[in-house]
Amino acid sequence: MAFRLGVDVGGTFTDLLLFDDADGRFWRHKTPSTPHDSSEGILNGVNAICDKAGIAPSQVEFFLHGTTVATNAVLEGKGARVGLVTTEGYRQIMQIARSFVPGGLAGWIVWPKPEPLAALQDTLEISGRMDAEGREIAPIDEAQVRQALITLRDAGIQALTVSLINAYLNGAHEKRVGELAAEIMPDVPISLSHEVLPEMQEYERTLTTVANASMRPVVGRYVRNLRDKLRGAGMSGSLSLLRSDGGLMSSEKSELQPVNLLMSGPAGGVTGAIWVGRNAGIRNILTLDVGGTSTDVALIENLDARRQRSTEVAHLSVRASALDVKTVGAGGGSIAYVPELTKALRVGPQSAGAVPGPVAYQKGGTQPTVTDANVVLGYLPENLLGGTFKLDREGAKKAVQGIADALGIGLMEAARGIIDIVNENMFGALRMISVQQGYDPRDFALMGFGGAGPLHVNAVARLMGSWPAISPVSPGVLCALGDATTRMRTETARSFSKRVAETNEESVIALLSEMAKQTRAELRAEGIADADITSLFELDVRYEGQAFEVPLSIDPDTLRRDGLAGVTARFDAEHLRLFTFNMDSAHELVNLRAVAMGPALELPAPPLAKSDGNVARAKIRDHQLWAGGQMVPAVIYDRARLLAEDVISGPAVVVEMDSTTLIEAGCVGTVDHVGNILIHLA
Repeated sequence: MAFRLGVDVGGTFTDLLLFDDADGRFWRHKTPSTPHDSSEGILNGVNAICDKAGIAPSQVEFFLHGTTVATNAVLEGKGARVGLVTTEGYRQIMQIARSFVPGGLAGWIVWPKPEPLAALQDTLEISGRMDAEGREIAPIDEAQVRQALITLRDAGIQALTVSLINAYLNGAHEKRVGELAAEIMPDVPISLSHEVLPEMQEYERTLTTVANASMRPVVGRYVRNLRDKLRGAGMSGSLSLLRSDGGLMSSEKSELQPVNLLMSGPAGGVTGAIWVGRNAGIRNILTLDVGGTSTDVALIENLDARRQRSTEVAHLSVRASALDVKTVGAGGGSIAYVPELTKALRVGPQSAGAVPGPVAYQKGGTQPTVTDANVVLGYLPENLLGGTFKLDREGAKKAVQGIADALGIGLMEAARGIIDIVNENMFGALRMISVQQGYDPRDFALMGFGGAGPLHVNAVARLMGSWPAISPVSPGVLCALGDATTRMRTETARSFSKRVAETNEESVIALLSEMAKQTRAELRAEGIADADITSLFELDVRYEGQAFEVPLSIDPDTLRRDGLAGVTARFDAEHLRLFTFNMDSAHELVNLRAVAMGPALELPAPPLAKSDGNVARAKIRDHQLWAGGQMVPAVIYDRARLLAEDVISGPAVVVEMDSTTLIEAGCVGTVDHVGNILIHLA
């Protein structure tokens, strides 16, 4: 009997979902996160959920994990000190960077330029050169290379990047420098640019490889520590981590290429939403993943999440495939405050996090948060996690009263103001991934998950016009479900800068097929049978003269059938949707990628029994909550007692172990055949 365990570590809670592959049964658990050492919270959760299921940790065959370790290393500036070896004349590549300044027209006046991840004093040049065709013009001087590496070692670098000009075409020089570095500094992790990102554009390739190097010691320590603790607990199954693009990679590979983990955390929710949508028969979804610290949003079209060719975390933008997820500092722990200067209510991005947390959690928090406002308004009942977690409503009232006093308004008005502002922040993020990308949000359902997503999904659906608003089964652990139900994925890239008119399908397909062999071999090395591997191709296309490209995914059969003419037609349609115009310029291929994916987990959602028409069986008690400027009667329901086709009229609150769903006045929630609550306007 095979079990798979999905684990997602958030800022407040660590979520776990255990699946029995044989019959689809699952168990869920939430445990407080341990920010000082995430593996502690994970081990606590593993032992608890295995006890619930009555199994030993040794029976877990697949451990699948979404992590924010790489993200936090960037956000907190805790990456390793990186040494950079580059080609003569390119020492200041990280300092010159790209001439892009974020913000408005006067942004350059106030924008503090971030410090490069590889400092100038830790960047050294070496002679030797490859030309633009990948031919050697001048060999490297090994004595010079040795001296440069000894200098960096003695300076105390913790990770090394080698990024030489045109290495994406021929990595021979980088390989030799890497071999010498392994002799001179055997304990220092080495990242070679032609292995991390074999694409043209020297700055992007160097930046991505430097970022990878800076994260390797941090992520490596975390992964090895977690692996050792899991093995110590008796778990001998495979350990895989979720990539930014929604696929899985082995823990060993994640130690080598942690740059692919930067959006690992948010990716789990998106893959979980796809699983829910597939079982519910809903194909177009906007996701609203509300955690304790932030909200992540994404767009899923025809059960396929949008991907992008760059990953952005704070000021860092690297060239690595990722799901197109936007993040705003709006979560259950977001702190509400009234600045002395403006006297206008603000919410976030500062968060109370897991420690000390919202005031209602009684862990020492003193500042009012979104969670406290939900408690005050009656949207969040005092008993959470099945009654094991008691909320302090009086403490929450006292905290929010401070906001009310500062604004000169009533307690309930202040609490509702906090909720309205945080909903508007979520609305803004959703517009970025829908309206600003050329999509009409009215063509999509809105799925709320994470601990606080179902509390806000109804109100945000009103703002977006996106119906139904969906509260999936086990919304609080949906990210862990996504971790548990996704598939292995790997990719490789090559630059291919040619006009479409100057190449042909045979040349492109031959190169892609060669790349596909490489990616399939990587998955076979992970123990996946060749028959279970699926290959996909991706092509970056642009109009000649443009400085950016549009990535297009295509399967091998379609490429062979429609040829490059089909690719350019798809590019024109996508360019028109994104930018509302097309150009008469020639089409140009920029990069080619081959993607290999392991087998998808065909795990159906267990169906619910049909309703007898009497939803009173699920009623816990009558309730009062704030709606329309006054306290109104409502009902609290137990989600575990709901059946398929049950109808719940708002205002109502539906509670379960890991989350709480709010159905607003004027709305109706219907339970579908697998247990999702679909909320529509009445």
